[in-house]
Amino acid sequence: MGQRLPKGECGTGPWWTWPDDRVLATVIFTDIVDSTRRVVEIGDRDWHALLDAHDAVVRSQLTRFRGREVSSTGDGFLATFDGPQRAIRCAMALRDAVQALGIEIRAGLRTGECEVRGEDIGGIAVHIGARVSALAGPNDVLVSSTLRDLVIGSGLEFEDRGAHELQGVPGQWRLFAVASS
Repeated sequence: MGQRLPKGECGTGPWWTWPDDRVLATVIFTDIVDSTRRVVEIGDRDWHALLDAHDAVVRSQLTRFRGREVSSTGDGFLATFDGPQRAIRCAMALRDAVQALGIEIRAGLRTGECEVRGEDIGGIAVHIGARVSALAGPNDVLVSSTLRDLVIGSGLEFEDRGAHELQGVPGQWRLFAVASS
């Protein structure tokens, strides 16, 4: 929790500032579909080479769409973007590019305030992004309604996937899949 720091007097009394430890960002989680099955099929050495190729594709697309890699999860990534449309378009580009490697990914995205923790991020927006990603199917780019609303007018189209409970997060969350284009 932030700590209030006195800043000074302002006309009608003291005013306060909060440490600058939160940013509005779009988070994206990606995951290779059926990665364990694939490792068993091709073996550790070939899996390692496939993962290296996957990671190169992801990093290339993150650079292209001005995303910032936060962490690699072994068979997936967590990244942030300062623009929701770029995040969605990056996820679509990733989905399409990794198919050339013979793999499929799923991606979940959420826009919200994130806590900055050095080079890492945290907070409920990150947890919600992870839960959205967990509900995505093969080749899905799944987003929350907030994210869909932010990109109205962008030319992106969405398919309503209904209301869902997200593990550990109160309430119902309406999710949308980005329509393939």
